[in-house]
Amino acid sequence: MLLVVSPAKSLDFENKAKTRKFSQPEFLKESRALIKDLRKLKPDDLSELMNISSKLADENHQRFANWHTPFDLDNAKQAIFAFRGDVYLGLQAEEFSTADLNFAQDHLRILSGLYGILRPLDLMQAYRLEMGRKFRSNGNLNLYEFWGDKLTKKLNEELESSAATTNTLVNLASNEYFNSIDEKLLNAEVITPVFKDWSNGKYRIVSFFAKKARGQMTAHIIKNRLKTPESLTEFATEGYRFDQEESSGGTLVFKRKQTAA
Repeated sequence: MLLVVSPAKSLDFENKAKTRKFSQPEFLKESRALIKDLRKLKPDDLSELMNISSKLADENHQRFANWHTPFDLDNAKQAIFAFRGDVYLGLQAEEFSTADLNFAQDHLRILSGLYGILRPLDLMQAYRLEMGRKFRSNGNLNLYEFWGDKLTKKLNEELESSAATTNTLVNLASNEYFNSIDEKLLNAEVITPVFKDWSNGKYRIVSFFAKKARGQMTAHIIKNRLKTPESLTEFATEGYRFDQEESSGGTLVFKRKQTAA
């Protein structure tokens, strides 16, 4: 069983990671090609492309200028500790044991506009490049075209190499990032957990809580070494409960009436 999550815009390259163990990203050749084209953009271009302030545009313009390989622990950081944001607030990877990190390395994948797919301990340098932005590179109109079926094929390779009798992909990523995967070509059953909170008189997806819950579900799977989709229904962190009636097919709905403190 593989899990996929989204990256985060917020990054932490100030604090040290809790381990010196690392791996290298699979698609650095493609990352270099993207960086080459990103360096052609001025700060104003980046501001328009990414809909960000001039300050953030200047920061990312400098990031792309400084980006270089080879990656090591002096110039890069393991992805699971570099990303911050709502999902990673729920994940709390800094609390993982060595065994947790080893399980995560085998089962968790982070989808990325710049890096394609990252394992938790893959080194990365700071960047901002959302998958859904219409960035033209190498003759492609956007990043979905740029990555094509490479990410799907890579996931298939990993699913085929596992010892599981049935292949399952747990989709804990946003639509923006999961759209980079071609489900028709994916040799796996896709399970998508959906998290709803009671708000304004009804159950609805509340972005912040849903993102945090994706991270919490990811941590739950990792810490409990879950390997079957049936075991996901036991998730009950911070008041969420599985709703059998509303769930159907590959969609597992979890609801929470009272927001956690």
